[in-house]
Amino acid sequence: MNGTVVTRARPPIAAPHLRRDTWWGLPLVVVLVLGSFIVYSTWAAFQNAHYYAAPYLSPFYSPCIAKSCVHPTFGWALPDVQLPWFGLVSPAFLILWGPGLFRLTCYYYRKAYYRSFWLSPPACAVPDAQRRGYTGETRFPLLLQNLHRYAWYVAVIFIVLLTWDALLAFRFPAAGGGTELGLGLGTLVMWVNVIFLAGYTFSCHSCRHVCGGHVDVFSKAPTRYRLWRVISRLNEQHPMYAWLSLFSVGLTDLYIRLVSMGVIRDLRIF
Repeated sequence: MNGTVVTRARPPIAAPHLRRDTWWGLPLVVVLVLGSFIVYSTWAAFQNAHYYAAPYLSPFYSPCIAKSCVHPTFGWALPDVQLPWFGLVSPAFLILWGPGLFRLTCYYYRKAYYRSFWLSPPACAVPDAQRRGYTGETRFPLLLQNLHRYAWYVAVIFIVLLTWDALLAFRFPAAGGGTELGLGLGTLVMWVNVIFLAGYTFSCHSCRHVCGGHVDVFSKAPTRYRLWRVISRLNEQHPMYAWLSLFSVGLTDLYIRLVSMGVIRDLRIF
């Protein structure tokens, strides 16, 4: 009572954390979903078959630029690559590095797989599994994450190519030869995929930076300011588009693969 502050020693907490909820649920779901996509996309790329069912081309093989392509995109082709211990390299590996690098270095996906696969940290108020030697993204190999801003430009090129593929999906083989205008379920599947991938690409933080990141005074650049505001609102939905585009690109390949194999028939609307 004489102004002396009495302090009491804090009792030791034996548990690593005090969370009792299912905090591990989200990391587990991310591991299962993202891991399944990686396994399927790798398997599909190695198949080197059933990636084209006229007029549909799988996004995993677009653009198809190898000499062995069933459907060369540009009418010309690069020489096939064959390794003595591996055989003929699938055309998918010539182009998957582009969208793969963009998605691997994505700011949102970094958070997703850092927390889920590396447990760094797995959830709020849960200890980080990487307690020693933490250097962030300042050393190799995580230093390569800075390539994301450049991979965005590559991703935009693929959006253009996939949009062209979706336009060609209206041109069906005619009975008497040539092509005819039509609409199939596969056409809609390819357009949904393009929309989700475009939403993911243009909601990217790098895109937002390109639109307004270098502007110091927005009042002097009203057009860029309006564009920056639109991208900023789209950026709020970036995690949603990240997952929707992941599902759409995998399901698009699966649909075309099943049609090509004769497992299912493409529903022709007209």
